[in-house]
Amino acid sequence: MVTITDKEFNQLSEYIKSNYGIFLKKEKKTLVLGRLHTVLDNKQFNNFSDYFKYIISDNSGDAATTLLNHITTNHTFFMREAIHFDYFRDKVLPYLANTVNKKDLRIWCAACSSGEEAYTLAMVIDEFFGEKKQGWDTKVLATDISERILNIAKKGIYSSERIAPLPSQWKINYFKKYDTNNYILTDKIRSEVIYRKFNLKETAFPFKRRFHVIFCRNVMIYFDEQTKRELVNKFYDIIEDGGYLFIGHSEALCMEDTRFKYIMPSIYRKE
Repeated sequence: MVTITDKEFNQLSEYIKSNYGIFLKKEKKTLVLGRLHTVLDNKQFNNFSDYFKYIISDNSGDAATTLLNHITTNHTFFMREAIHFDYFRDKVLPYLANTVNKKDLRIWCAACSSGEEAYTLAMVIDEFFGEKKQGWDTKVLATDISERILNIAKKGIYSSERIAPLPSQWKINYFKKYDTNNYILTDKIRSEVIYRKFNLKETAFPFKRRFHVIFCRNVMIYFDEQTKRELVNKFYDIIEDGGYLFIGHSEALCMEDTRFKYIMPSIYRKE
């Protein structure tokens, strides 16, 4: 089996951090080796030095995509940190329903992983507006750095175990039986989520209009402080006045470094 030296690990981790913001500590060396050894075997590389040369010389970007697909952790589930969805339904949506111009609601689910978070937002929005939804643009933008996980999310297929935490009425209204153990979201909900590949490390965000709400949860724990601070500043600049930022329960913003106002643990607002 191929091994990875400290020098090779440092070289690879620095590349990942510089290009994608993900900070791999030295303790992750074994994890990196475990996730990438099949890639090296398939490409018939005998060492990580040759593999790294292959990544940086591949102009197609396929090598970097494969690297990211194996390195990134895509752990999520329906109703994760449910208090966020309660607050979004009870506080944020009523405010936006009364203040948003031209019924153009702009929600960004950053680092959406396999889609559970984005689809949950779509279901909350659909239930909140009900019959009054006509005329509103409520589509959720969902982005992730991994093409593999985005392709899974787009399908909207989840096992009965995965959808178990959802309210019973949601299962009836928004899911259809797909096969013996899987369910698929209705076209109505799947069409409410727009999936795009996007790197949060981009120097400038390309969005033409500001967002009313950004969900970026359990992502910044993988970034170092500088990358995190830069990302939060970019979030602030592309959120509308009065808009909200949701981050993970295990994350927090340094109030000395941010312009966001603290609302409650892991929820912030631009005022």
